[in-house]
Parts: sequence; C-alpha cells; structure tokens
Amino acid sequence: MNWEQLLSLKRFGDTNKRIRKEQDETRLGFEVDYDRIIFSSEFRSLQDKTQVIPLSKTDFVHTRLTHSLEVSVVGRSLGRKVGQKLIEKHPHLKNIHGYKANDFGAIVAAAALAHDIGNPPFGHSGEKAIGEFFKNGKGKMFQKQLTLKEYQDLCDFEGNANGFKILTESKAGRHGGLRLSYATLGAFMKYPKESLPKKPTNHIADKKYGFFQSEKEIFADVVNELGLLQRSQNDFSYSRHPLTYLVEAADDICYTIIDFEDGINLGLIQEEFALEYLSKIIRNTIRPENYYALSTKKDRVGYLRALAIGTLINEAVEIFMANEEAILSGKFDCALLDKSTYEAQIRDIIKISVEKVYQSKDVVEKEIAGYRVLSDLLNVFTTAINNTHDNKASNYDKLIMHLLPENFKAINNSLYIRLLSVCSFVSNMSDSYAIMLFNKIRGINIS
Repeated sequence: MNWEQLLSLKRFGDTNKRIRKEQDETRLGFEVDYDRIIFSSEFRSLQDKTQVIPLSKTDFVHTRLTHSLEVSVVGRSLGRKVGQKLIEKHPHLKNIHGYKANDFGAIVAAAALAHDIGNPPFGHSGEKAIGEFFKNGKGKMFQKQLTLKEYQDLCDFEGNANGFKILTESKAGRHGGLRLSYATLGAFMKYPKESLPKKPTNHIADKKYGFFQSEKEIFADVVNELGLLQRSQNDFSYSRHPLTYLVEAADDICYTIIDFEDGINLGLIQEEFALEYLSKIIRNTIRPENYYALSTKKDRVGYLRALAIGTLINEAVEIFMANEEAILSGKFDCALLDKSTYEAQIRDIIKISVEKVYQSKDVVEKEIAGYRVLSDLLNVFTTAINNTHDNKASNYDKLIMHLLPENFKAINNSLYIRLLSVCSFVSNMSDSYAIMLFNKIRGINIS
C-alpha cells in the first residue's frame, strides 16, 4: 500500500479527482468529515447510549458520546504525531502532493469520532442481544430463507458494520450517506472483511467483520480506491488502512484508562488501585508532590489518567513508526498496544475493570433488561414489516408501522434487507428511547 492512495480525498459519487494542493485550507476535506459526523442525528443519539454503566444518573460517568469525543481527541494527537514523522520520512507527500501532518490527525480524529456510531443500545450486550434473537430466538425462523452470509450478518450483528452502513447508506436527500472521504472511511474500517468465514486467522483484521452484505458494493469501491491489499482470493477480506491502527489505539487507550477511572469514581474500584497500576505506566512523568497536593479523589485520579494517556500516545506513535513497513505490507497482525512495554499493566487494569465494573451487579442487571427490551422490539417490528410485505398485516401491525421513521417504511422485496433495516432502526435508538418504546408497546406506560 502507498500513502498517496491511502490519503484519498474522494467522496461517494465523485467524477473528478480531488487534489490535496487544491483544497481550501480554511475548511480542509478531511475536517469536513468531522463536521458531517458530529452534526448527524446518529452521532447525537450516542449521548444516551451506554459506554460502561447503563442508564447512569451520575454526571461523571461516560456515555458513548463523551467516550467518542475523547477517543477523537486522542486520535487527533496520534495522527498528528505520526503525520509529522511520516512527512519527514516521505517528504514527497508534502513537496509534491501538498499533504501536511495535520491531515493525518484530521483523518484519525474523524474516524475515531465515528468509531461507535453503529453500536446499539445497552453497550456490547446490545450487539449480542440482536444476534441472539436470530441465532436462538424468534428470528431463527428466517435462517432457511437467507444466504449463509446474510444470516451470519444477523447472528453476529456487528456495530462496526452498522457504523459503515450509517456512514455510507443512501437515503432520501442523503445520497451516499454522509459522503465522507474514502481515507476516513478506510481508517474507520477496523475489520475490512465480511461476516464469513468467521475468524479465519489470528490476524487482528479477522477478529470481527466490518460490513454487511448490503454494503458490499460501496465497500469494494472504497478498498479499490485506497489500494488496500486483498488478503483472501475467495472472500472479501482486505488488509487494514494503516491509520486504522491509530484509531484502534485511541479507543484502546481511552477505554482502558477511562473506564478504570469511571470505576474508581463510582466507588467500584479502590483509589489505591489507580496509584498502584497507573504509576507503573507514568513512573517517568509523575510528580508525587503534584499528586498529593490534590484534595479530591476525582482530581487525583484525573491527574494520573492524563499522564497515562500521554505516555501511551507517545509509545503508540513509536510502535507505529517502527512497524510502518509491516503495516503497509499488511503483515502487522496485532493492535499497537499489544506491543506496548506496558502491556502487562494494561492487561491488569482491564482485568480489574472487568471484575469490578463490567461484571458489577448494577451493570449485569441492566444488561439483562436490555436483552428483553431489544428482543421484544425486534419481534414486534420484524413481524409488522414482514406481514405488511406479505399483505397479511393486522391492525396491530399497521399501528406498529406508524412508529417507523419515513426512511424505514419502504418495504423491500428482500427479506434480508427488511430484517437488516429493523436491526438498524433498533440499533440507532438511545437506551432511554428503547426502554420507553418497549414500555409503551407492552402497555406499561402510555403517558
């Protein structure tokens, strides 16, 4: 792969090539990507979607929105630092093509901002709840009417693939989705493969999948424009865009450190653990007198968090540059932080977060409720939309159809598209809206 292709400014529907030197420096194309994402309705719904603690009423626990903004900030720093080193290493990118270090930061920041845009309500358990509906629930009845890959898309419903759908799917008045640059779309795709075969290798790009069968055509257009390397002759499977590793690193840094911080601020993890584990990461930058001068637990933990994030950013940049050749050739097969000198400390922090936060009674109880909410919503809407297609809609089905937004009401002849549209509709709901709709449909709350 080569950087000239990987930094493509092309957008869906372009007929002429976009040249970097011809860009308006006051509103660069990659920066437009950021603006389009942040003003989208799908991004706004992240303000009421679970990051770790579902439906938390406290003011310091992260939602998907605050998490995404923080990942974007970290991603921007990673991109700019790497961009500066790449421009020095490959001066033709600047001298001939006009690229600047901040271009890399803008691409990574936009892709990182959107990295969770396709995630359903109730965190990762929401993905599992949707998949469970089709794998073992009432949705299993559709299996024989779908291709293997279509059915797998539903059984392993993937937030990354749904995110790619949101960013690229044409709707009335929005042809080509958000029409982001292909460089940003490429950096967004953590798993540039289809749902089958499932985990064919241990390569990080094979861990999950990144697009539904419905977006296969636009996916192919993006990877061809960017020159991503094909990893399989039999299936749609490609090497990652190199900047994807920075998006992933930004996410890994934030959820490792900040979820840990949330657990401490909630009282689920003792503050002593923060000093014990984070101090091993920041031993070269911490000033004990500054730490002990802070009067509140929240401020002390925040100080440790800031230093830890800074340390991990600098190390991720070094790991990326040391492995640039392997990354460009598609041979780098793990996440950047898997090569970190602090990998053991990161693993310990995640282990504590899993035990004390992710598996806490409050989280588990709300995830269980989320399973029931999403299963019932999927059942009601798939029944209504399929009965409508088959001209068998009951009066109840007709009423349910009125709840669908206009862009979801078009009845497609493809069963797969109908089912996937319901999944996307439910997935785009906020946590609170999903619960409110669930209660109203069941007649629990009709106010």
